[in-house]
Amino acid sequence: MTNQTRSISITTSAPSSSEALFFHVGGKNSPDKSRMVTLGLIPNAASSGSMSSGSGVEYTEQLTGAKPKPKRRKIAGIDQHELLEPALLADPDSCFYEFKGLQIHYKACQAESEALPDETSSQLPYQMIELGIPMILLHGFGASLFSWSRVMKPLAHLCKSSVLAFDRPAFGLTSRVSPFEQLSHSQKDTKPLNPYSTMFSALATLNFIDFLKSDKAIIFGHSAGANVAVQAYLEAPDRVAALILVAPAILAPPFQQKVDTKIESTEDKQTQRDTSNSEVPANPLIKICNTLSKLSRYIAQITSFVVKRVVEFFKSLYKKALLAFLRSAIAVMLIRIIIDKFGESAVKNSWYDSKKITDHDLDGYKKPLRAKGWEKALLEFTAATLADSASEAKPASARLNEISCPVLILTGDKDRLVPSWNAKRLSRRIPGSCFEVIQNCGHLPHEEKPDEFLAAVAAFLCNTFGILGG
Repeated sequence: MTNQTRSISITTSAPSSSEALFFHVGGKNSPDKSRMVTLGLIPNAASSGSMSSGSGVEYTEQLTGAKPKPKRRKIAGIDQHELLEPALLADPDSCFYEFKGLQIHYKACQAESEALPDETSSQLPYQMIELGIPMILLHGFGASLFSWSRVMKPLAHLCKSSVLAFDRPAFGLTSRVSPFEQLSHSQKDTKPLNPYSTMFSALATLNFIDFLKSDKAIIFGHSAGANVAVQAYLEAPDRVAALILVAPAILAPPFQQKVDTKIESTEDKQTQRDTSNSEVPANPLIKICNTLSKLSRYIAQITSFVVKRVVEFFKSLYKKALLAFLRSAIAVMLIRIIIDKFGESAVKNSWYDSKKITDHDLDGYKKPLRAKGWEKALLEFTAATLADSASEAKPASARLNEISCPVLILTGDKDRLVPSWNAKRLSRRIPGSCFEVIQNCGHLPHEEKPDEFLAAVAAFLCNTFGILGG
């Protein structure tokens, strides 16, 4: 076996700010086939003394003479290297209102400025009414006030009222903040409310009633926005004239509490029997049996208490782990993948006839993806929803029997996300509510069937407030 020698020579190229050091390595038998190996950049005396971080790029440029193009990341066709502050994406008719440190994006229509020609109003499939009560529209999960764009102006003209829709925190063009930030100087002495919680959106809704200079408002809530509408009512029943819940995603109340109550009632009756029996003289064997029975119940109660606390402990650990995951870089990456792969199909799946969806519709849903921090805000919203569900406070879904204002529940018969039978089930839980089904319609009646939607709303308001059309 023969040894091969290699000749090594060192050359330097001397740019103005640094010197690049290279080895020319060539085999003895092939002197013309040499390789250039870079060792990086050596700063010269004239440089600032810092190493350049782009040595690999500069070396590639020296070999090919072309600068490599940076890899662009797009989500649903939106370039994620060109994200802007939400306010910079506003439309000409966009407005912003500060509430507890957030800049809430909203749009409003006034009846006076949105009047339609007489020949047009005569062809409308609904009756005009002199209502005068403002309306506030709450969109669902993953949407924005854009979802109401087809019906805002007609509603203002229909009822001759102000109509306002706003982007709930984490959606649309409302500003994104960290839930750990102090949202308001007035809250320094109290625990700040999570801006992505249902309660925060409910309080913002009630605040907009004051903003509209009204005592009451009719609140519309679509899908998950129906939860916010109901919560706003429960916070201030006297401020809500009526609720209109569209394809409402409200869960039925749990039944565990009823089971616990029955068990406690049975145990109380058994204790009463034991007490009454103790007054009657009995033989020692019966006393021993009664004592053992009581002891066994006490042991069962202690065991149940310990098991319950252990389960709650592990639930707490699970919740903390899940919250930590939702705020991790992996979760951000996953939410980007999910939105990129399934965002557009989710919008199309919300319609019964997806062929009617236009590029304008898709662009309206994609626009918030151009806002800085959209994915982190969406994850914070998910974390806040998780915290709401784990809260000890009684959920709005368990207080539906407290609603006494007029309620209309609207749903599409072909809704794949919140089936019409689920909306019907909800209507049975709200005393005196009205239930309407729009035929050949999916999860977005106000987008897919705006005329039928407006006709149903007009009929409900006329029957509720006894106002004749003009």
